[in-house]
Amino acid sequence: MESYTIKIQQFEGPFDLLLFFIERDELDINDIPIAKITNDFLDYIKHLEKLNIDVASEFILVAATLMRIKAKMLIPRKEIDEEGNEIDPRAELTQKLLEYKKYKSILDEMGALEENRHFRFERGNAAAELKQIAEKALIDVELESLSLFKLLQAFQQIIKRYEDDLNKPKHQIVKFGYTIEDQQSFILSRIPKGQKVKFDHIFFALENRIHAIVTFIALLELLNLETVVLVQGEGVNNFWLSSNE
Repeated sequence: MESYTIKIQQFEGPFDLLLFFIERDELDINDIPIAKITNDFLDYIKHLEKLNIDVASEFILVAATLMRIKAKMLIPRKEIDEEGNEIDPRAELTQKLLEYKKYKSILDEMGALEENRHFRFERGNAAAELKQIAEKALIDVELESLSLFKLLQAFQQIIKRYEDDLNKPKHQIVKFGYTIEDQQSFILSRIPKGQKVKFDHIFFALENRIHAIVTFIALLELLNLETVVLVQGEGVNNFWLSSNE
């Protein structure tokens, strides 16, 4: 099946959409408010799903990346590098956005060059010119001795690169129907007013590891918003949850 690209409104790819949000809200690309960008991005994907439009895998991959960054920023204990400096989880995303923006800025110029090249014709006397250049330069004899064998060697290298690409590990993206908002409602429903429940009881009815991760992120946001309070019990790793009335 031949590959093709679907242009959704004015966005061609997830980075194009992220740049639109950043430019629309006049945000600093070097200090991205990750929570707002993540919510805008997920809302756009939900909008496409309501229109029965298949969301490309690269959009889902970037959405998962944004949620991962958001989760890292919510964790109180930040990662540090070898020099003891705090690692910004947004650094890699910011670098990719800046690189994408740089290449996007020259697309119009490249398009004009492509159109100009389209109206040109190939010259049929290339072999004679190569021989003449080789005779004058006296340094690049390979130009004059170009043969079918050398072309086959070049083709063999291309085939080897193609086979190497085929043997590279391939990752499959699986879409789960869990959302942070739904899991927040689930957590609040498990905590009766005026009572408290054990921390691990929230995770007993979950289906799989991804379900537990999304639920944990939802719990972190509730703790950050002080909607839910974490209470230390007696002993080691004994935590309770209660609603903050």
